[in-house]
Amino acid sequence: MKRIKLLIIVFFISATIAQTISAAEIKAVRTGSKVDVIIDNQFFTSYVFSAEEKYPFFFPVNGPISGGSVTSMRNGEYPHHTSLFFGCDFVNGGNYWQEGLDRGQIVSKGAKITEQGGERAVIVDECIWQRPGDESPVKDTRKITITVPSKNVRQIDFEITLEALTDVEVLKTNHSLFSARVAVDLCVTNGGVMINAEGARGEKETFGAKSAWMDYYGKRGDATEGIAILQHPSNAAYPAPWFTRDYGFFSPTPMYWPPAGTEKFRFPKGEKITLRYRVLIHAGDHKTADITGQFEKYRKE
Repeated sequence: MKRIKLLIIVFFISATIAQTISAAEIKAVRTGSKVDVIIDNQFFTSYVFSAEEKYPFFFPVNGPISGGSVTSMRNGEYPHHTSLFFGCDFVNGGNYWQEGLDRGQIVSKGAKITEQGGERAVIVDECIWQRPGDESPVKDTRKITITVPSKNVRQIDFEITLEALTDVEVLKTNHSLFSARVAVDLCVTNGGVMINAEGARGEKETFGAKSAWMDYYGKRGDATEGIAILQHPSNAAYPAPWFTRDYGFFSPTPMYWPPAGTEKFRFPKGEKITLRYRVLIHAGDHKTADITGQFEKYRKE
């Protein structure tokens, strides 16, 4: 009996030591108008909140195997696709998505690091949606939590609360809410895979389909890497339909599919809406990364 008890104690001590050793150290450092996030001394991502940008965004968003970004920045055809970001077009006549600061801009009041140096980094920010000569329609507060669930997965939890500063009207638009522009080598058009929770693939099957999550991945040499976006069930209009493109864009948004009989969404002054998304940057495909299991964990949180 004593031997069994000793073995049990040794097992738990070993497990605790292994857990301590394997836990990633996540640092966050603010430099000017960006916050750099470093995981085990390897650069992971930057949260960029420059006053010269249309809105805050993440870039690069580096994969766990290649160290290269799974997202891409603007190109000549789609200069309004900025890696991983949140925005919206047609808000009270303003444009908080496409290029042109005079059309509308989401301006950070200055991101702050509230936790770093341990197993997670937490960044908070407050942003005002504004454009010249018009009343600001929205203020948002956002909390970004970065963790490392496993060796081959990086996790970004993005929580944003939108507050209507005046009566807000959003017209039907495909340019809206939380979005990712995928790196060229991962795109469906270059042999990559875009798949949702129901197993539908590619733009033809996933465009406009409601789904809890979407994963986008592809080959990089001998490895496979990807990025998945999960919607939290507490979100309004969950599960939102997806706006998808085989050339490398995906976004869960109800804004392109307004309620029947209307072409707009209305939010009265003072109303607050909180939206939550989890981003998984992973090695392997959706099965290897267990996106279904990861969503079940998220759903219960």
